[in-house]
Formats: sequence, C-alpha cells, structure tokens
Amino acid sequence: MSLPPLVEPAAGLTVDEVRRYSRHIIIPEVGMAGQKRLKNAKVLCVGAGGLGSPALMYLAAAGVGTLGIVEFDTVDESNLQRQIIHGQSDIGRSKAASARDSVKEINPLVDVVVHDTRLDNDNVLDIFSQYDLIVDGTDNFATRYMVNDACVILGKPYVWGSIYRFEGQASVFWDEYGPNYRDLYPEPPPPGMVPSCAEGGVLGVLCASIGSIMVNEAIKLITGIGEPILGRLVIYDALEMTYRQVKIRKDPQATKVTELIDYDAFCGAISEEAAEAAVDSTISVRQLKDMLDERDRGERDFVLIDVREPNEWEIVSIPGAILIPKGEFLNGSALEKLPDDKQVVLHCKAGPRSAEVLAVLKGAGFSDAIHVGGGVVAWVSQIEPDKPSY
Repeated sequence: MSLPPLVEPAAGLTVDEVRRYSRHIIIPEVGMAGQKRLKNAKVLCVGAGGLGSPALMYLAAAGVGTLGIVEFDTVDESNLQRQIIHGQSDIGRSKAASARDSVKEINPLVDVVVHDTRLDNDNVLDIFSQYDLIVDGTDNFATRYMVNDACVILGKPYVWGSIYRFEGQASVFWDEYGPNYRDLYPEPPPPGMVPSCAEGGVLGVLCASIGSIMVNEAIKLITGIGEPILGRLVIYDALEMTYRQVKIRKDPQATKVTELIDYDAFCGAISEEAAEAAVDSTISVRQLKDMLDERDRGERDFVLIDVREPNEWEIVSIPGAILIPKGEFLNGSALEKLPDDKQVVLHCKAGPRSAEVLAVLKGAGFSDAIHVGGGVVAWVSQIEPDKPSY
C-alpha cells in the first residue's frame, strides 16, 4: 500500500547539496521535493553493527539530514568481517563514535547525534521521540520487542532487518497503518532455540544486502514514493540467490501495546529449567583450570565436554575437552557416550548452551554434572589470552 510522505520538505537545498544529490534529484519520483524531505528527516539507527553499518552509510550518502546512532558497544576485531563502518584503527573505540566519524567522512552535511548508551525501558521512549523513523539493526529478541513496543506507543514507523548465516529478512512495521513486529512474532522463540550470529555466524556481505533493503524502505517512507514492504516479510537466501515474500497480517485479537514490559524476562536468556539446573552447579574458568591440573596429576577424574559446533571447535578449544554438540544431547544420542563413573563438566562459548545441556543431564540422572560459566570466551580472556576468541 502507498503511504503519505513521512516528512515535510525542508525550505530549500544549497548549491552544494544540489551538486551532491543531483543523481537523486533527476529521478522524477524523488526530485527536488523528495530530496528536501530527506534533508528534513530525522532517522535513528539502533545499533552500529552488521546491519547498522551499511544502513548508516547509505542513509548518510542519501542526504538524511539528521542521523541518530544508539550503540553502547566497542569495536572488536571480530566485528570487522562485516561491520564495514569501522576499521582496524577503531578497535577498542566506542562503536557510536567510530560510526559518527565514518558518517561525517561520507557526508559532512549530515547532523549526527550520538547516543552512546544501552537502550532500555528508561530511555527508549525519550530517545525515539526525537526521530521520525527508526531503523532497527539489533540482533536479539528482547531489544526487538522493546523497539517495536516503543514505536507502537509513540506511533512511529520502523524498518527492521535480521541476518543469520546465509539468510536475511526485512520488513516495515507501522502499527497505525498495518502490522507491527508482534504480528509476525507474537511470542519469542524458546530460549536457546535460535542461535545468535555470534554463535552461528553470518556471511559478511549479507549485511550489505539486507542493510540496503532497509535503507531503500526508509527512503520510500520518508519521501512517500513506491510501495513500502509494510505487511510483507522479504526473505533473502544468499546461497540460492532468491528472494521471496510472505504476507504479514495484523492480528485483530492481539492485545494493544500500551506500556513497556520486562523484555529480558519475556524473552528469557535461558530456559527456567537451565537456570534451575545451573544453581550451585556452575564453576568459573579458574576453577576449571585447577580441576584440569588436578586431573593431569592423577588426583581426580572427570570428562570435559564442549557442546559447541565443530566449526567453533576449529577456531579455539579448551585443552582436554571432547566435542559433543548440543544437538546430540537434545535428541538423546549423546547420553550413551557419557561415562557413568566420572563427573561430567560441560562448556560452550559463553554459558547458555551448556546450561541447557546441563538441564538435560540433570533430568537424565547425572546429578553431579556441572557447567563452566563464561565458557571458552572466559577461558581465553582469563587463562589463555594468546588463543583466538570469536
């Protein structure tokens, strides 16, 4: 469906702006009026990571007058494979500051507002109220639901994207005119069911494909041209090089969003069973190091199991561990591989997956099983810092 332009045109364009945006202005559908709307637009990008990088860069190049960046993280070397707004010299810097500098280099005419903070219930409504349009490039369900609910409460449209391995998704949500995110996902998936990009990986260039779609939709909403993908989910498969669309319908029975909720509790980092199993059954990496030393001296015996995937194992592993992926525990095939005369110690990348497996083992009668809080990430940080992390 066609929608009215989101933003009124600015009073005019300078000579420099006309020169810079001339390839836009000569497109009849955009024209001078459309470029003036872009100049007058205030767009907030939530996140300056994989999707936020291309989104911010193309929004800046397109001439969006005010760009907000909300981001609290710092640049890590593992980001550079896909987060192209940052460079080698930015490692350790605030992502928000790094993104601001890149945006200003692309287009010094853009006013950049940095929100170097973690978005939460206390600040989200205040921050969002300053902008016409929200571009959501976050990678976790709790933040996505919070972004959605804040936009519904404030009557704001937002453009959403998601990426994982070789597949990306994008849509436009605007409760006033069509579906919102809760119409697509009424409930979050069970904890641990959907791996994050940090756990499952993502093809770097996929970020550009989906980020470009998101900016395309933002430009259409701001200028009022074309048919936004409101009410449609675009799914891109990079391996097959295919696009397909799924209709999203507004649920007439859905409860109207009127307030923010506890999104961490709503989504759950781990299941209740995993959280319960981990109580009094979690050790630190330093405790694990002591246990391994004792095992080497013949003073104790246990089996250390890494429940990550084989490709993660190839990057880095804890000495003395054996690999049995989480899926084999969930389908039950791993249980027959476990010794019944030794304590089982589990670990994963950071802790959530091993906690889920711990719950399975406790239910199967391995009452003395434990898991390592912080996983291999904490091991590399505290025990073997010369090893790679990811």
